[in-house]
Amino acid sequence: MKIADCYRLLGLNDGASYDDIKVAYRRLARRYHPDVNPGSKRAEETFIQLTEAYHKLVDVVQPSVIKARRRTRSAESTQSQNGQASGKPASRSSIRKRPTVRRDPDTSQTDHQLKQQSYEQLHQLLREQRYPRAIALVEGLAQRLPQDSEIRQWQAIAYQRWGKHLIDEKQYDKARIYLQKALRTDPRNRALWLEVEHDMRRIDGVEIL
Repeated sequence: MKIADCYRLLGLNDGASYDDIKVAYRRLARRYHPDVNPGSKRAEETFIQLTEAYHKLVDVVQPSVIKARRRTRSAESTQSQNGQASGKPASRSSIRKRPTVRRDPDTSQTDHQLKQQSYEQLHQLLREQRYPRAIALVEGLAQRLPQDSEIRQWQAIAYQRWGKHLIDEKQYDKARIYLQKALRTDPRNRALWLEVEHDMRRIDGVEIL
């Protein structure tokens, strides 16, 4: 996405300040957020585009300030994770830590056992970088348990990890597709957004060179 398109999406003129960008994004994000528009694919797509545009403009307008803030948050998050017990929602890092699989009270014992076994398989496949197989596994599980938000997190993580690997393989167009699928699968996962944002910047950086 070009910088000019980012300004256009947020309804701003070129050269808008950081505060203007933040205000415009918050106003539009509230309007198009998936929680406000349940079931609307168009609103979800717009929300994803707005968020991508916002982060890109922020990096352009105040790169040093934003990067410093992110480093601080990252350090604080690392310290917090090291000093606290597990139990947070699954993310890319928590997949590696192998947290206890959450039990949905409405899920049968058979389905819960299937979920537990699938999680163990998924962990192994990601560790071995067998990403297409990991995606097939978690997509099948998501079809069986479509209301399970934890499984959607795993599915989004698998898409993001595959997208990241595709960048390393210089398959940039395909990587972008899977990174976008990750955002659509779990649009409320802030940690995932940061991961995908970093991956997208890698693609943009290569395409500029």
